[in-house]
Amino acid sequence: MERDYQVYPLGDVTLQSGAVLADAKLAYKTWGALSAAGDNVIVMPTYYTGTHVHNEGYIDAIAALDPERYFIVSIDMFGNGVSSSPSNTPPPHDGPRFPRTTLYDNVACQHRLLGEALGVARIRLVTGWSMAGCQSFQWAAQYPDMVEAILPFCAAARASPHNIVFLEGVKAALLADAAWNGGDYRAPPEAGLRAFGRVYAGWGFSQVFYRDGHYRELGFETVEDLLLDWERDHLTWDANDLLHMLWTWQNSDIGAIPAYGGDFEKALGAIRARTIVAPCSSDFYFPPDDNAIEVGHMQFAELRVFDSPWGHCVASPGVRPEFSRFLDGCIGELLGG
Repeated sequence: MERDYQVYPLGDVTLQSGAVLADAKLAYKTWGALSAAGDNVIVMPTYYTGTHVHNEGYIDAIAALDPERYFIVSIDMFGNGVSSSPSNTPPPHDGPRFPRTTLYDNVACQHRLLGEALGVARIRLVTGWSMAGCQSFQWAAQYPDMVEAILPFCAAARASPHNIVFLEGVKAALLADAAWNGGDYRAPPEAGLRAFGRVYAGWGFSQVFYRDGHYRELGFETVEDLLLDWERDHLTWDANDLLHMLWTWQNSDIGAIPAYGGDFEKALGAIRARTIVAPCSSDFYFPPDDNAIEVGHMQFAELRVFDSPWGHCVASPGVRPEFSRFLDGCIGELLGG
């Protein structure tokens, strides 16, 4: 099968930890063309268990993401199985030996890709869901002079203690499988992957979503049918990849950018990009209260809460047309200045 993306070789990359990721590679896909003025770039990082393929769902559903007008670049995160990951890296950095990467590392390498391979010097907008939204915050804090606007939706500028605890739960479900074998499994730890997906499903949607039977709108007759679907979805993922990205998520914090010395509020205040932070009212991962605190420390930011019982998964590409329309309005405003 012909691949639908490009790969940029980064060479050996010294990571934020000091470890070296040998022969690192970033996968990416572009839509549209860079304007003569270089002023039409939209960057879309990828989310947890997402790739550039999933971001195409947003482009299809949101009119403002128009490849006829904008140069849209979707960049795959380290660990997602397309860019350098535990599952596709040869020894000695294969599997559980793959060095841990932070969002700082991801964005620093994305910055190289954009400048060295694509000739991008300015970014009109960085946007994305969940971990992609976390990278939107990261971009604006790490390169404040380069980014004009961001729209993180169902995301946060750092992982909260509650978020970290939630992720510990799904991680523990996977590690409890004896087949895990410290990451050196001979066959996929299927029992652990199924448990991972089943636990995860309780966090993706709200209590009201389940109580009122909204899962039927997704084609599931029962809650058990939905749980089985989440199991099957996570069986398609490599366990080491999942845990690598999970660590990246748990350690996300724009205050950890070296220029800010661990000062989260200083990092938020340094963001110059025009910002709309768009949480869902019932998101268990990234609740609006956390975003309100973030926006309170930012210069040019607005909190715009989308009211829905669909929780974090309201933002899954193209699933809820009303959310796509909401995003379309937000993106249109930011692109229009």
